[in-house]
Amino acid sequence: MSHDQNFKNLILEYPQQALAFLAGDEAEGLERGARVTPLRQEQLQQRLGERFRELDVALQVEWPNGERAALLFVIEEETRSRRFDLYRLAHYCLDLAVLCATDRVVPVVVFLDDGAARQRLRLGGERRTYLDFHYLACHLPRLPYRAYRDSDNLVARLNLPNMAWSTRAEKLDAYAAAVRGLLGLESDAERRRKYADFIDIYAGLDDNERREYERAYPQESEAMAGLVQQSWDEGREQGLEQGVRRGEARSVLLILESRFGRVPPELRARIEALEAEQLEALIPRALRIADPDELLSDD
Repeated sequence: MSHDQNFKNLILEYPQQALAFLAGDEAEGLERGARVTPLRQEQLQQRLGERFRELDVALQVEWPNGERAALLFVIEEETRSRRFDLYRLAHYCLDLAVLCATDRVVPVVVFLDDGAARQRLRLGGERRTYLDFHYLACHLPRLPYRAYRDSDNLVARLNLPNMAWSTRAEKLDAYAAAVRGLLGLESDAERRRKYADFIDIYAGLDDNERREYERAYPQESEAMAGLVQQSWDEGREQGLEQGVRRGEARSVLLILESRFGRVPPELRARIEALEAEQLEALIPRALRIADPDELLSDD
């Protein structure tokens, strides 16, 4: 999983907390029962074409009782600010406004580095500006981690390692505070394991830092090690299961190919989608059928 995908998952799984942290007063009132709905990317891709990039997250916010008109938030994460394309973002926001028949669109860009990025786009002539486009910028490395060290916003806590710290001691303190936030604010075991990896990836501790962290924060270190180990064990188990399944599918396909020649693509796809136990049961059947189409029949 890439860093960008990790960040996108964080926004989609905690949309209200992400908006409260990243969008400031534009997201005011979320705590009063506002409904946040991610717009389905498949539909946006289909309607907006290749200009839509999967890293953009579009969220629709609706307030109860019409307290505020609905807003669309476009959140883009940039690992490297030099790659940020202001024209592309403006184009996407305009397309989205047309698609959703609204002018209430708030673009938010989250930068994971402290590089320079163009802030404003003005189109016009000598005397007038006809388009003035800018966005909410959240440069995580410019945020002092101590301002969010004890926050009850999980998205902020998980991003403490991405914020500003000056010394190794502060870096380790940010890492430990992020772990405490995960353990204290998230009760779901699966998400705990997932975002333990998130913290670990973005903190990027070297061997010396990790040893120092283990000495300075033994409780957090032990809890984190347990979460990472569970995640690794699950990944290994899933990998083994996938390996067995692929092997069984290959065995069935080899039998069919040796008996009947080329396997039709539709049948191949159906076979490869089966579970290992189902595939194992198909091996003797593949040896006795008279036609490949009989393999998955109910007879």
